[in-house]
Amino acid sequence: MLASFIKSVTFDCRDALVAARFWAAALGSTVDEDATADKAYVEAPGWGGPNLWFVRVPEPKTAKNRVHFDLRAPGPIPDEVERLVGLGAVVVRTSDDLVVLQDPDGNEFCVE
Repeated sequence: MLASFIKSVTFDCRDALVAARFWAAALGSTVDEDATADKAYVEAPGWGGPNLWFVRVPEPKTAKNRVHFDLRAPGPIPDEVERLVGLGAVVVRTSDDLVVLQDPDGNEFCVE
């Protein structure tokens, strides 16, 4: 029997285009040409991981994510954190082996 696989990860957000542009730049991909503030799509770069969907919702984010991305820095962690902050991320906290950030919509993710 075949098992399911993760086709895409969907983010609820305030502005789908803003969130998609951040994640496309962070992951080295592009935003689909038909993207709008209501819905946007980012194809997974490289090895074929799940694609990313961003959908505008009326309610704001109110609690910590229950699921988040852990990104592996391609070089020194501080360099990658600086690049992501330049794209619009905010550093939440730093520990010895990883940095927790938030994307422009407030979704937490880690760089290790």
